[in-house]
Amino acid sequence: MHTKLIQIDSANIDRNAIKEAADLIAAGELVAFPTETVYGLGADALSPEASKKIYAAKGRPSDNPLIVHISKFEDLVAIAREVPPQAKKLADAFWPGPLTMIVWKNEKVPCETTGGMDTVAVRMPNHPVALRLIEESGCLIAAPSANTSGKPSPTEASHVALDMDGRIPMILDGGAVGIGIESTIIDLSEKTPMILRPGYITKEMLEEALGGEVCIDPGIIAADSMKKPKAPGMKYKHYAPKADLVLVEGKTDRVVAEINRLAAKKQEAGLRVGVIATDETRDRYQADLVFSIGAREDEDAIARHLYKLLREFDDQNVDAIYSESFATPRIGQAIMNRLLKAAGHQVIQI
Repeated sequence: MHTKLIQIDSANIDRNAIKEAADLIAAGELVAFPTETVYGLGADALSPEASKKIYAAKGRPSDNPLIVHISKFEDLVAIAREVPPQAKKLADAFWPGPLTMIVWKNEKVPCETTGGMDTVAVRMPNHPVALRLIEESGCLIAAPSANTSGKPSPTEASHVALDMDGRIPMILDGGAVGIGIESTIIDLSEKTPMILRPGYITKEMLEEALGGEVCIDPGIIAADSMKKPKAPGMKYKHYAPKADLVLVEGKTDRVVAEINRLAAKKQEAGLRVGVIATDETRDRYQADLVFSIGAREDEDAIARHLYKLLREFDDQNVDAIYSESFATPRIGQAIMNRLLKAAGHQVIQI
C-alpha cells in the first residue's frame, strides 16, 4: 500500500486535503492526523470493520479499547446509554481539549471499538485539523495513537511515517503537536469519577470543575496485568523504546553518580548507553548519548519532548537507557506514568 503524506496548515486548512482524508474515513479506511496531544490513527468509530483495521495496522491487542473522537457534545449524547451530569460539567470546562470521558455505551458503538467493553471512551480534540476531519467525514472517529503498538507515541508526522508507511493510505502532516502526552482519561461509569490515565488535565482541575471528589485508579502506577483494561494504556507495556529503559530516583547528586556507574558498567560490556537528563544535569553524565528533556521547572517542555527523545534513542541504536525521574508538581504524575510504562516499571531507588 502507498501511504500519501499531505502537509496541512492548521491556520489555513486546505479544504481539498481535508475532503480527501474525510472521504477515506467515510469509506472505512485509515487516516493519521494531528491532535493537540499526539497524532491519532483514525477510522469510522461506528464501523466494526474499520476499527479492526486500526488494530491490524498497529498490531494492537483487540481488548485494548479505542477512544472515539467527536466534534460536538451532541455526539456523546448520541452514543451513550446515559449521560451522567458530570459529563456536561467537564465538557463545559475542558472540551475541546485533552480530556477523555468513559461512559456506558449504547448499541450504536460496536464492541470492536471498545475492546469488548460495555463502556466507551470519548473526547473532543482541541485541534482544527482533527475537528474539521471529523465534521467533513460525517463520522465519529476512533483514534488511538498513530504508532506501532507499544512504541513511543508520535508527536510529529515523521514518527507516524516511520511506523505506518505502507500500512495506511494517508497521513495528514500538521506539524509538531503542542502537548506531547495523551489525554487524561476519567471514568464516569462508576459512582465516584476515577482517573484511569493521568494527563495534562489534573486531578485538582477535575475536582474543581466537578465540585467533588475524583479518585485515581491504583493501576496508574502499578498496573494489574490480569485486569481487563477499561482505558487505553492500562494493561500493556506502552511508549517503549527498543533499548532497555531504567528509571533512577533519588536526590540529584546520588542519581547522577548511580547512572554514571551503571552506564560505565554497560560500556565496559561493549554496550551503547543513553541518558535522559535535564538542562541542569546534562553536563554531569558520561555516556554515549546524553539528551536533555528540558529544564526541570518546565513541565510542559518535559512532556512535549518525552516521546521524541525516546524515538531519537531508537534512531541512535543505543542498547540501554537510564533516565532521571520527573516528579514535577502539576503534570509529573502523567510524565512518570508514561516513563514507568516505557520502562516496564524498572525503577532503581537511591
